[in-house]
Amino acid sequence: MFASTSAAVIIPVMAQRVLIVDDDAEIRESTSDYLSGHGFEVALAVDGREMRAAFEKGAAPDLVVLDLNLPGEDGLSLTRWLRANHDVAIIMVTGAGEVVDRVVGLELGADDYLPKPFDLRELLARLKSVLRRSGARKDEPAAPAAQRVRVGRCTLDLATHQLIDAQGAEQPLTGMEFDLLRVFVEHADRVLSRDQLLTLTRNREWEPFDRSIDIRIARLRRKIEVDPAKPAVIRTVRGAGYMFVSG
Repeated sequence: MFASTSAAVIIPVMAQRVLIVDDDAEIRESTSDYLSGHGFEVALAVDGREMRAAFEKGAAPDLVVLDLNLPGEDGLSLTRWLRANHDVAIIMVTGAGEVVDRVVGLELGADDYLPKPFDLRELLARLKSVLRRSGARKDEPAAPAAQRVRVGRCTLDLATHQLIDAQGAEQPLTGMEFDLLRVFVEHADRVLSRDQLLTLTRNREWEPFDRSIDIRIARLRRKIEVDPAKPAVIRTVRGAGYMFVSG
């Protein structure tokens, strides 16, 4: 008789992939070493050409850390290309004082930003936060009809995190945009301050008066309002915050 043996089968967990796009070799290498040491699979690119090549070679990254000021094609143009062609999270890295460009980057679809010089621990924290939000959007199962809510000229699917317009086409949503819409729907017809929105979306790393909330709401209005210049769904309540109007 043969003695029976058993062995535990270990299924490796796939490391999340991060692409760092920066023309500063020291930043690329130090960031790569740090993130690799925390379990991420890291690829590097010097400019837009190498970034596009990285997407063509095989498995796309889960997140791109993208420098705003790059030789040749800049970070704003590359953010626009990424949003149009890939479902990938984006953290934009900006130089000190580049407020206007940072705002434009967020409007184009970056999920978060980090000013240079940055602390690697802060980058790791923001990276994990962005990946949690984008991962939840990708992994959840299809939603029953009861979880679909009318938001202006669109329908929001609370389970799949999809925003569908009147023609049946999906409108792209970043993780933060979905979190904002979800909070508005759950607190319909109530005024919410910026501080409350930050708390309810669990984005306390931003300050209550950070324009990031306003920028994202402006982007949402362009997607769901019939006339974004005269918002009727997400209304501004002067001196108090914002209110989502149901019905």
